[in-house]
Amino acid sequence: MLGFLPPFLRGSIALLLLVLNTLFWCVLLLLFALVKLVLPFQPVRVRIDPVLNGIATCWIGCNSGWMRLTQPTRWDVQGIADLRYEGWYLVNCNHQSWADIFVLQHLLNRRVPMLKFFLKQQLIYVPVIGLAWWALDFPFMQRHGKAELRERPERRLEDAQATRRACEKFALVPTSVMNFAEGTRFTPGKHRAQGSPYRHLLKPKAGALAMALNAMGGKFNSLIDATIVYPAGIPTFWQFLCGQVPSVAVRVRELPIPTDFCTADYGQDPAFRMQFQKWLGTLWEEKDRLIDALNPSFAPGRGTT
Repeated sequence: MLGFLPPFLRGSIALLLLVLNTLFWCVLLLLFALVKLVLPFQPVRVRIDPVLNGIATCWIGCNSGWMRLTQPTRWDVQGIADLRYEGWYLVNCNHQSWADIFVLQHLLNRRVPMLKFFLKQQLIYVPVIGLAWWALDFPFMQRHGKAELRERPERRLEDAQATRRACEKFALVPTSVMNFAEGTRFTPGKHRAQGSPYRHLLKPKAGALAMALNAMGGKFNSLIDATIVYPAGIPTFWQFLCGQVPSVAVRVRELPIPTDFCTADYGQDPAFRMQFQKWLGTLWEEKDRLIDALNPSFAPGRGTT
């Protein structure tokens, strides 16, 4: 444990270990990904994808190693003991910081199949890691504003098609499909601009969740709903690396997915769209109350993002 070191030095060591860890495992990952690229056949994919996921799992495990080494964080976690490393899961979580991804990977690694995130299209150009996300079949999504969608409604189909293509690949190997339903990190400014009815959350966007359910059919065993709270304030990623996150509270619950959600068409069925949005809104109300219960003194937007 390097908790005795000054925060800047801890952060520098953590960043160096993260970079070295990423470079090492990405080289192996991309070598196997080339096989899948040259031989794009389902029998090859079924054998190569578990190897790629295993490499990524080792990367996450090594990240947990440097986190334990450099960060004197107290973890208050409930709900992960009974999770099963088999099957398919839809994972949903609130989103406040880049640290959220490392928190979820640290806690869920080897407890459920590897998390696959919906990513902004621009992130494919991130050096090294963008190629790794591509090799692991992470779905890259275009983000279209409401004005653009009104002018070009056909754009609505692009993300649906991208989601369906990704989920067709996910269906071959047990996977946990991860989605931040808010669509972006929480900030006080975004919270005010939205006029969000929730104290600690942005309004959830139902489309990606609904499309994943429709594309995967009945593959999903359940929904894993995670809630993350940083009692001392939402950290920047650099603060996270520096070990300036004294505590993290996480609550995880496994919920059944209504059977009809896996067959209904969110884009074409207005009645189902209202039903799904109401269901997700209820989850969000419960999540908002849970954040209050985990830290009653927590104010919306406390800290920086």
